[in-house]
Formats: sequence, structure tokens, C-alpha cells
Amino acid sequence: MGLINLPVFAAITDKMRWHQTRQGLLAENVANAETPGYRGRDLAQYNFAERASASSSATLSTTVTQPLHISVTSSGEAAFGAQRMANFEITPEGNGITLEDEMMKVTTNMMDYQAATSVYQKSLKILKTALGRSA
Repeated sequence: MGLINLPVFAAITDKMRWHQTRQGLLAENVANAETPGYRGRDLAQYNFAERASASSSATLSTTVTQPLHISVTSSGEAAFGAQRMANFEITPEGNGITLEDEMMKVTTNMMDYQAATSVYQKSLKILKTALGRSA
């Protein structure tokens, strides 16, 4: 077993994958902020205890809806439990997307992702030092 396959690294990698998937959903929410009737989506909060037993395998598949059209869907959203947001405010367009709230979520998601990558890098550095290799 390589160092990268340790459960700690697998959990951090899964957490980073969750942040990437969430960033995609938040970007869709921002892009559709003025689309009439659009309902925003977000991921369920990441829980290390729940994810410890389940292995995540986000795959990408294509679906042909018409002979000349190709639609690409990612199963990453399903793997992390994408769900519709509970909106308390409905905008004049008829959707519940508030750009300020979405941008706050994007910023928080980015900061959490950076923290996870920092923990990953520091953990690798500690293991290299423990093994006697220069970090």
C-alpha cells in the first residue's frame, strides 16, 4: 500500500472532491440567478464519519438525447447527495437565488478547500520527514 492510499489521505481526497462538486453546483446557482423558476441546489454537509465506510467513485458519463445533441452529466452530485436548497426569499424572477448568499458560500467553500489541501500537503511532509526523506 502506498502512502497516498492511507485512510487519512483517502478521507482528505474525498473531502476535496466534495468541495469541487459543491463549487460546480454553486456556480450553476450563480449562473442561473436570473432564470425564472430556477431552484438552487447545494450538497448535504460533508460528514467524515458517514463517508468513512462508503467509497466515493465519481464517474463521468455521456447521454445522447437526440442524434445531434450530446449531454454530459456527472455522477459526483449524486455521490455527495445534491439536494434542492430551502429558499426563504423568492426573487422577482420567481427563483430563490440570492447572489450575495451564493457568493458567500463560494468563498467559504474555497477557503475550506484550501484548508483541506494544506492539511494534505502538511501530512505528506510529516510522513516524508518521519521516513527520513527530506521534505
